[in-house]
Amino acid sequence: MSQISIQAHDLSIRFKERLLFHIPQLSIGPQEAIYLTGDNGVGKTTLLKVLSGLQKPTTGKVNLQQASLLTRLLKGKSQGGVIYMHQTPYMFDGTVFDNVCYGLKFTINNRQMRRTEAINALRMVGLETLADEHISVLSGGERQRVAMARAWVLKPGVLLMDESSASLDQESTERQVVLAEDLLDRGTSLVITSHQKNALTALCRRQWTISNTKLIERADLQLVDEDSNEYAYA
Repeated sequence: MSQISIQAHDLSIRFKERLLFHIPQLSIGPQEAIYLTGDNGVGKTTLLKVLSGLQKPTTGKVNLQQASLLTRLLKGKSQGGVIYMHQTPYMFDGTVFDNVCYGLKFTINNRQMRRTEAINALRMVGLETLADEHISVLSGGERQRVAMARAWVLKPGVLLMDESSASLDQESTERQVVLAEDLLDRGTSLVITSHQKNALTALCRRQWTISNTKLIERADLQLVDEDSNEYAYA
């Protein structure tokens, strides 16, 4: 799987007279896991959408080593792209299998191989017995599992997880962790937002906090106390 990195410079988002944030520079290297925190309304979701290319910044530019996911899908290559996972992920009108398998049609020509890959992903999130059920029968937590399986089969270079573990039970969170760990091992970088620490955020060794329109980075989470060793991207 191709590894990618993200470099951004002079990023800002402004809504009329209100400056949401200004980030002179940030970087996400290959195979990194970053925990993004901050109070409600400071711009965590907006930042992830900017990094994924879903929203244009007021100023600044985001540079990727590899092409965006959309470009790679159009070229028949999805691996190594950037995927944004919302707290309430969009689901296509179809079966659970259809939702997981959707992106694979751009990368795997053989129908049986696509089914094998999708079923394997559903097995990893504990939903293989529901593969042929309509997506509407799933609970919110089960839909998050489907979204994680759908991201996993595409093997993204960067996965942006926006409150994807919110309101999940322990089993669903643990299923997410298994796939997230596998992606990290394969070279994927993760950015995870969450209002509270859990098994998913425990994968992170870097922490970003948006506060007073600035992005503050805390040092290695596994090695230092989180209340020390802070510095701001300013």
